[in-house]
Parts: sequence; C-alpha cells; structure tokens
Amino acid sequence: MAAEAVAPHATTIVAMTYAGGVLMAGDRRATMGNMIASRHIEKVFPADMYSVLGIAGTAGIALDVTRLFQVELEHYEKIEGTLLSLEGKANRLGAMIRGNLPMALQGLAVIPLFAGFDLDRRVGRLFSYDVTGGRYEEQEHHSVGSGSVFARGALKKLWKPNLDEAQAVLVSVEALYDAADDDSATGGPDVVRQLWPVVYTVNAAGARRIPERDLAAAAEAVIASRAVAGREA
Repeated sequence: MAAEAVAPHATTIVAMTYAGGVLMAGDRRATMGNMIASRHIEKVFPADMYSVLGIAGTAGIALDVTRLFQVELEHYEKIEGTLLSLEGKANRLGAMIRGNLPMALQGLAVIPLFAGFDLDRRVGRLFSYDVTGGRYEEQEHHSVGSGSVFARGALKKLWKPNLDEAQAVLVSVEALYDAADDDSATGGPDVVRQLWPVVYTVNAAGARRIPERDLAAAAEAVIASRAVAGREA
C-alpha cells in the first residue's frame, strides 16, 4: 500500500520576502490518499524568535522534526547564551532532513521551507530543501507541496519587490487559493468553518502570527474580486 494512503500528508507552503522581512503561509488540509485526513492541520510554526518553519510531506514525521528542531534551537540558546546564526539554523535543519532519508526512500518524505530574519545582514532570507537534506537559498519567493506548481505560478504574477506586510499577506492567500483551485490536496479558505491559512511574518521585531481577522479579510477580498470578475478558470 502506498505511503500516502496510510499516513496523513501535508501541503501546500508558500514563502516570500517583503520589505523588511519574510512571510510564510500554509493551507490547513492534510490528506490520506484520496481522503481528507484533516481540515485543521497547521503547517507553519515559529522555530525560534527570528525564524519560521513550514512543512510538506508526511505530517507525523514532519511535526516530530519541527518539535525537535525547536527544542534544539532553544537548547543552543540556553547553553551558549545567544541565538544560533540563521545559516547555522538552516544547516542544522538540513542535517535533520538528511537523517530521514531512509524513510523518504520508502515514501515517507519531509520537505520543509525555512525562513528567518538574519540579524547580521539585517534582511529576511528563505531556504528550501530536498529529501537528501540539500539546502538551497531562494530569492524572492518559493513554494513546496503538491500544490506548489500552481502557487508558484501565482507568486510569479503577484509578487513584486518591496511589498509591505499587508500586501504580502494578500499575495500569500491568493497564491494558496490558486493552488487549492487545481490541487485537491490543498485546502482553500473555508468560509463556512471560518478556517484560514496559517501565516507568519518575521522581521527585525521577531516572528508574528497574522491574526485570524486579517486573514479572513484577505480571503474575503480575494473571493469577492473573483466573484465580481466572474472567473471560472
């Protein structure tokens, strides 16, 4: 039996830079084969005060990696009395993903996105990974997960340099909406259940979760604009 049919899988994550920092957002759906396993899963988490982590792939393993990564960063800060550099965090996460390679080869892969504010360079930075733990710094924006090809297409059209935070939130919600339109494993904004994407921003002030009311307003704006336009495809 395929791994996707016996363990919940999480998708889709988008991330981008904006003026002063980085943003990461994830939809709320997890699937098992052709079944919806959860409509409430959270896929974006603060790794520490100045970084965030988004997960795609086998949900159970990804959540364990996330918790362990958070603990390791907290432990380093307590022992050393300072935060690990953003490069150090990105490298450590790559090593953890590499450790899951045997499971990945059996179909239980974890593919994260990592982003944070570099306190030395004073800029937001974004990193993607492959199943071997390979780490790649991305410029401008990126997406992972089953809906990533559609989200990335939306980001190419919607993203522009020096977006402010509110504009970046709107772009992330619309990119996830496009992904959900064409990928059944990605959940769009759920107006009936009042479920919105999980969105975090990270800047010089630290990581912050965008409030539900702001996400509701962004989702409703996207839905309203498409309803007025009468878009069907």
